Amino acid sequence: MECGFGDGHMFKRIIVAYDTSPESRRALASAIRLARALGSEFHVVTICEPSGLSASFVSAAAPSLAQTLAADQITLAEQRLTEAREMAEMHGVDLTTHLAQGQEVEMIVSCVKECKADLLVLGIHQRTHCLPQLWSTVYQLALDSPCSVLGVH
Repeated sequence: MECGFGDGHMFKRIIVAYDTSPESRRALASAIRLARALGSEFHVVTICEPSGLSASFVSAAAPSLAQTLAADQITLAEQRLTEAREMAEMHGVDLTTHLAQGQEVEMIVSCVKECKADLLVLGIHQRTHCLPQLWSTVYQLALDSPCSVLGVH
């Protein structure tokens, strides 16, 4: 597919930020179709964020429980990546997965840079006024991303 950009296409490497939301699932589906159509290298990143204050209380009360919760978070993140890989395979797209731990925006931007992605695909909730934290995250990613950003409804 020729897009008029010197080497054949404009997006050589596409990365999608994937979590458990329906918006993220739509973004993954759109990114898979785009990667297939363009013949792009395709990546998915999911984040295990620190549990925050409640984890501190759990850790103080029962250290083994805190370790179990952290392990469960990693297991759930790995399940998301397996789901993404299976979805990509169903459409004939090779997928490289990334599991990052830490603050969401920082880790996604770091992964975009590491992969040298040309396009970051994000799911956008259609009613962002209901979810100011989600909007804030998407907006911050759009500002901080070193590449183009595609928001999918």
